[in-house]
Amino acid sequence: MKILKDVRVVEMGTYITGPAAGMHLADLGADVIKVERPETGDPFRAFKGGLYSPHYQTYNRNKRSIALDTSKPDDRAVFHELIGTADVFIQNFRPGVAERIGAGEKELNRLNPGLVYCAISGFGQSGPSRDRPAFDTVAQAASGYLRLLTPPTNPRIIGPAIADAVTGHYAALGIVSALLERVKTGKGRRLDISMLEAMCHFNLDSFTHYYSVGEVMGPLSRPTVSQSYTFACSDKKWIAIHMSSPPKFWEGLVSAVGMPELATDPRFAERMARIGHQSELIEVLTPVFAGKTREEWCDLLLKHEVPHAPAYDSDEALEDPQAVHLNIKVGAEHAEMGPFTTVRAPYNFDGEADLSILPPPMLDEHGAEIRAELERKAG
Repeated sequence: MKILKDVRVVEMGTYITGPAAGMHLADLGADVIKVERPETGDPFRAFKGGLYSPHYQTYNRNKRSIALDTSKPDDRAVFHELIGTADVFIQNFRPGVAERIGAGEKELNRLNPGLVYCAISGFGQSGPSRDRPAFDTVAQAASGYLRLLTPPTNPRIIGPAIADAVTGHYAALGIVSALLERVKTGKGRRLDISMLEAMCHFNLDSFTHYYSVGEVMGPLSRPTVSQSYTFACSDKKWIAIHMSSPPKFWEGLVSAVGMPELATDPRFAERMARIGHQSELIEVLTPVFAGKTREEWCDLLLKHEVPHAPAYDSDEALEDPQAVHLNIKVGAEHAEMGPFTTVRAPYNFDGEADLSILPPPMLDEHGAEIRAELERKAG
């Protein structure tokens, strides 16, 4: 199941974008070696104190760690030896930083002409915003995506680090494409990808609507057209419904809630009418859904074939019978840090999922092991 088992990746990534790209490749079986600063390592390690925060754990499973200070000649020599054995190098520094620490593309390409060199940045390698600091919220805002998530009134930032995770995913896709090309040409590539470019592409639907029909989408545009709803039930748990366009889903909902009069109400009888009066429909249905538990509503909606799901919290989602059946939750034991539980990669090759994982490494956990491998190779 380790599709990329013959690929070695050297990742000099911090926080999310670089480590996420490395994690995707590691999940596919690549030997990902995370190069970190001695003593402190990836700054994400200490986000909640110590050197093994949940933030760090999220994006660093299935990797090995070596601590190197490339400002020191001996450590730089080890780093360059490592590059000589690599297929891929990933970094997410601001433009110019990699060159100062002996990890620039020209220097590494001299050592390994077949290397796929991936440089992830906030705003790109050139242009007026090249040197601006960028984090997830900045990229979401600059790409127009933040406005699609922010509440229309009393705006505040909500939700997870989407831009960071998306950029890492796009980087991994670009890397795999370059590796596929290298099979034919024998040559490496430089891949530049910025958070701004990745999020603009991820926000493609919004731009298509603007350039095609002049519509500037907002946070309610998509859920209104798709007829998506979420309601609180009597047990304070939530349920989500997505009816889209087929009339049968609306008819099923009308039957499930036991309100046949909604089918002939001119505000709701037709899909376009429901789009125009969604707020009123929410007002009608909110007290209805508050009258039964989430489990009762799930049974009713399933009976009437209405697309729905419990709006789970993270302590519930992986215990759903379907999630359990698919073995989405996996775990492993770290010799020093104890149990590690995570979500497996979503791929099923030839009908089989890869359920084996390596816990995120401690800082320099594999340093001696990796140095010994390099010595054997040199010998």
